[in-house]
Amino acid sequence: MDLSFDPRHPDFIENPFPALLRLMEHEPVFWSEKLHGWVLTRHDHVRASLRDPRLSADRVRPFLAHYKGPERGVVQGLVERLSMWASFNEPPVHTRLRGLMNKAMTLPSVLALEPRVRALADELIDAALQRGEMDMIADFAYPLSATMIAELFGVPRADVPLLKKWSDELGAFIVQSRTLANKYAIAAGGLRAMTSYFEDVIAERRRHPREDMLSRLIAAEEKGDFLSAEELFACCALLFFAGHETTTHLIGNGMIALLRHPEALAELRDRRADTMLMSLAVEEMLRWDGPLLMMARVAAEDVELLGKRILAGSRVFLMIAAANRDPRVFPDPDRFDIHRQDNRHIAFGNGIHYCIGAPLARLEARVAFPRLLERVLAPELATSKLVWRDAFVVRGVDQLPIRFARPAPAPEP
Repeated sequence: MDLSFDPRHPDFIENPFPALLRLMEHEPVFWSEKLHGWVLTRHDHVRASLRDPRLSADRVRPFLAHYKGPERGVVQGLVERLSMWASFNEPPVHTRLRGLMNKAMTLPSVLALEPRVRALADELIDAALQRGEMDMIADFAYPLSATMIAELFGVPRADVPLLKKWSDELGAFIVQSRTLANKYAIAAGGLRAMTSYFEDVIAERRRHPREDMLSRLIAAEEKGDFLSAEELFACCALLFFAGHETTTHLIGNGMIALLRHPEALAELRDRRADTMLMSLAVEEMLRWDGPLLMMARVAAEDVELLGKRILAGSRVFLMIAAANRDPRVFPDPDRFDIHRQDNRHIAFGNGIHYCIGAPLARLEARVAFPRLLERVLAPELATSKLVWRDAFVVRGVDQLPIRFARPAPAPEP
C-alpha cells in the first residue's frame, strides 16, 4: 500500500480525501517527512487531541524558535502580535482572554442579526440577478460574511475592502500559502495596518460607546480585569480574520456540494422554509467539505498514541477533514446527506478552542441558503475546473462562478 502523503501535490489540493482516508485506514498516526510532523486522521484521535492539554495551541512561538530563514526580524514581530490571540494561547491566558471575549460576542447578540443577514443576502442577490451570473465568493459569500463582521464592530461598510485586503495579507502567514513570495513581510504589513486601523476605531469608541461588539469588548470586565489596548487590537484582528474566512468558505463549499448533488439542491429549494432541514443541511456541509482542512498543535510533552511516541516539541496536524469522514462515526461517510442525524462533525474544533464565531457562521449559512435557493433559479457551475486554495489550513476556492436563469421582466402596466 502506497502511503505517500504530499499535501503540496495538486491532486491533494483539489481533493484531499482519498489520501487522508488511506492514512486513516492504514496508518492513522503517521509521521510525515514532508511536514516534519505527525498527521492524525481518525475522529476519536483528532477530537481527543483538540481537548488534550499536552498538545498546545501555542504554535506561533515554537515556529519562531525553529525559524532559520532570512526574515527572522519580520517573523518575530508577527509572532509578538499573534501571541496575544486567544487561539494561540493555553490556560490561564486563554481562559482570561476567551472569557472576556465571550462577554462581548454573546449568543443573543448574534441571533439578533438574523433580519440584517437576510436583508444583506437579498441586496447582494439583487445586484447579480439581471446579469444571470455571479461569482459566489466575490459577489456573495465574502461580502456577506465580511460586512456582517464589520457591522458587529460598528465600522463603516465602506472600510470592508481595506479590512479584507489586510486580512488576506495576514492569511499569507496564518493559513500558510506555499507559493507566495515574501509572505512574512506581506503578513506583517497587513497586521500592522489592521492594528493601526483598530487603534483609531477603539479610541473613538472609548470616547463615544455604542451598542456594538467593539464597545462590549472595551467594557468587558471580570473581577476588575479588562482587556489591555494591545489585547483589544489582537481580539479585533482575530475576530475579523476568523469571522469572515470561515463563513466565506462554508457558504462557498456548501454551494459546491449542492451544485454537485442536484437532488439535494432541488429538495432544499422546495423545502426552503423547513428550518430543521436547512439546519441539518448546513451541518452536513460543514462535515462533508468544511472550511477547515486541519488544525495544528505542538506537543508540550511526550505523548503516546497507538504505540507511536510523539516527542515534546513535535508538530501535530489534526486533520479535521479526515475526521469528519471517519466511517467509525459517520455511516456512508462519503455520501452528502442533508438528512444526516447525530452529525458529530468537528468542523469548528472541540474543547476550549472551539470556534467563537461558530454561531454566527451557522446563522449566516442558515439564512443565506434559503434566499439563494428561492431567488437564484437553475444555478450551475460556470467553469469546468475549480481552483482550490493552495493552503494547508483552510479549504475553499477564491472564485466560484455560477450562471443561472434570469428572472422574467416585470409586465408593462
